Amino acid sequence: MTLSSMEAVLARMRVLDERLPAQDGVAVFNRVYLTVTQTLHERIEHGDFPRPRRAEALSVRFAERYLTAVESERAPACWRPLLQYRRHPGVRPLQHALAGINAHIGHDLALAVVSTCRVLDCAPAALEADFHRVGDTLVALEERIREDLMPGPDLLEIADPLTHLLGSWSLERARAGAWAAARLLWTLRRSPGLAEEFEESLDAGVGLVGRCLLTPVRA
Repeated sequence: MTLSSMEAVLARMRVLDERLPAQDGVAVFNRVYLTVTQTLHERIEHGDFPRPRRAEALSVRFAERYLTAVESERAPACWRPLLQYRRHPGVRPLQHALAGINAHIGHDLALAVVSTCRVLDCAPAALEADFHRVGDTLVALEERIREDLMPGPDLLEIADPLTHLLGSWSLERARAGAWAAARLLWTLRRSPGLAEEFEESLDAGVGLVGRCLLTPVRA
């Protein structure tokens, strides 16, 4: 049977899940993202999205950016902190997972929207409803990460450094920023030099946030 696009990215995630050590920082993010992507695939198949072709196109291009980054010899700046700190003994699994979400939503989502618009020959406004529905699924990703990886309450005293790190990043702000970035990149599509400059700035800024999220908090 020929794999559909969603099935193909899910297969690549499963390969990573089998290949990587369980405590590897990329593996931590991949396990949760695999589960959420499977749920998204099932929602599209069951008709929860009014325009399933658009939803699948966006979801596939979104996931492919993550897979390409972690399989590449030269990943985008936003993914480098996770790849560099993936085995650091002072970084907790929750930090690895949040750093992955930060890179994926803060950088990859905007570029995935623009890529999808080019393929489907439509403006971002045509994808807005699907963008928000996919975003709602990503909320489940963050909730699952916090549920599965959150340390016990004794480790989350107000003075604990992890408490500060958890409060320094917001999924809703990242989603809003991704949508604004996608619209700006679409506007700049006829000015490739400016678009490239903005993409590089976005990549670097998201990478800086990721490095902060991965600050070691224990020896």
